[in-house]
Amino acid sequence: MGECEFIENCPFFNGQLAEKPVEIEKLKEDYCRSNNLHCARYVIAMALGKEKMPSNLYPHEKEVAYNLLAEEG
Repeated sequence: MGECEFIENCPFFNGQLAEKPVEIEKLKEDYCRSNNLHCARYVIAMALGKEKMPSNLYPHEKEVAYNLLAEEG
């Protein structure tokens, strides 16, 4: 899997963590550059659309993402 297509404009990284460059780079490496299918934000964007992506959802919160998918289902 290649780099996530949302990596440059993901509102999470450009907003919530904008002041924490070390955390951003670690999360981007783990979720955006290696396998974006592990990213809860990516899962929501692909399944429900970017507009349904909670702004405070962290990439590792897949359980939250699955619950949102179940509610929308």
